[in-house]
Amino acid sequence: MTSRSLGHRAPLLWLVLPFMAGLALGRMGEFAPVAGWLGAALVAAVGAVWTSWRAAGWWAPTLGVAMFFAGNASYALQRARLPAWDALPPREALLALRIDRVFVQKDTKRAAGLATVVRADEHLRELVGQKLYFSLSLIKGEAAPVRSAWVSAVGVLETLPRNPASDTFDGYLAGAGMNFRLKRGRVVAEERAATAYYRFCARASAKFNEILGLGIAAKRPALAGLLRAMMLGETHELSDEQHALFMQSGTMHLFAISGLNIGVIAGALHALLVLLRLPRWVRYVVGVALLWLFVDITGASPSAVRSFIMAAFLQAALVVRRPANPLAALVASALVVLLVAPLQMFSASFLMSYAIVAALLVCGLPLSEAVLARWNLWRDLPQVTWSGWQRVTSWLWHGTATALAIGLATTLVSLLTGVQFFHLLTPGALVANLVLIPAAMLATLGGFASLLCGLVGFGHAAVLCNHASALVLGVVEEVVRLSVRLPGAFLPARFAEAWVGPLALTALMAVLLAGYANGWRNARGGWWPPFAVVGIVLLCGVKFG
Repeated sequence: MTSRSLGHRAPLLWLVLPFMAGLALGRMGEFAPVAGWLGAALVAAVGAVWTSWRAAGWWAPTLGVAMFFAGNASYALQRARLPAWDALPPREALLALRIDRVFVQKDTKRAAGLATVVRADEHLRELVGQKLYFSLSLIKGEAAPVRSAWVSAVGVLETLPRNPASDTFDGYLAGAGMNFRLKRGRVVAEERAATAYYRFCARASAKFNEILGLGIAAKRPALAGLLRAMMLGETHELSDEQHALFMQSGTMHLFAISGLNIGVIAGALHALLVLLRLPRWVRYVVGVALLWLFVDITGASPSAVRSFIMAAFLQAALVVRRPANPLAALVASALVVLLVAPLQMFSASFLMSYAIVAALLVCGLPLSEAVLARWNLWRDLPQVTWSGWQRVTSWLWHGTATALAIGLATTLVSLLTGVQFFHLLTPGALVANLVLIPAAMLATLGGFASLLCGLVGFGHAAVLCNHASALVLGVVEEVVRLSVRLPGAFLPARFAEAWVGPLALTALMAVLLAGYANGWRNARGGWWPPFAVVGIVLLCGVKFG
């Protein structure tokens, strides 16, 4: 039986992997000036062009070397950190900021987010163009600033550590290109109003929030918070108990704007546009534009943007009538993200999302096909002769085997990343996700239908959709509550040394890619190497308790 999931080519890996290696080396230390790395990258790129004419067998390795040097230079350029900043003490500063992103806060008297410094006092002029995290106090009746607005703010300016741990908030900020934070600040004045587009996004976000609460916010605020968290990424709506439950069960990813949510919404938009019988290219352009508008209205979080890029690449392949190649789409989206925002490579969400999807594609799907090929029900009987109960049984077996294989492959990654970023080992996540991911997809479809009905003025239908989603989410919460009570569902754990986590994840991805390239043949180790890698790491490199 020919596997449909094996044999997919992703030639952009020749660019992505060496670029990531260059970024990793750049983070370890400054071994050469930026100009030196850029010059080396240019020389290697010229060499790649020359070898493509003169020595065809060497052009790909030479291009990889060029990307490696470019990755190192890219880290230095993006972080743009002066050595003198490491010794700067906290100080009061008056800065003009262009708001790039606003974090939704539980406390309406505070505003926080990411911004770019557009003006500073003379003694801080080197900060102009730098990105920073801000935390501002708001006076009564003052609204939080909107993206693209320019504000003057005064507060305490602090330098972030050079290489903070990736499982901390400072690590998240460093991964977003930050070198400073402005805390205990206040807005002095708004120098330039936000653009009309971002004011529209802010109004639309408030409208979405209102629609998703119709009929349930007053009576079941906890479930309304779950729905808003799932659809809008507003995790501040979750209670402390809910947050702990979903972390311990390994299902927190269901309540973030990420691949699952964006994928479901992209599919729903595509289905609606098909019903309108629009031409293929028009369908693609309109669908991608509407999907991006949704992502931007919800705040354009990095995980949502990454999912959007991958969905756009996959739909583009269908439009040009190319064979579906999700692996190539995944690698292409990773390259785009790394070229635009290379420091995202060091964020937990980037590593988890791309590693999990890669494991699904290179191990989960081939494993499910291998299982079904070996244990195929009634393989010697023509399907036209099957009875009704045989068809139903076969359908259930195919769904169960596929879900188990995909769950096993993705759990390999989540076990390592859970220990690295959340200090939790969640063996129960496999079973929990098998049950909850389909339920989360149903809830997302209900939320999408609610937004659609609410926007066209069909309020009663929006209430009905909200109640349906709330019912599903209520079941999800109870299942999670029961699952974390099972013995061994989660364990506090951390790696014995900080370097074990990144090295273990790198080794796992290398083994997964090698297994996929070799067709998972028994002569090359079969399916056991990735499971062996994770088992050895958990036994020898993890401290429990």
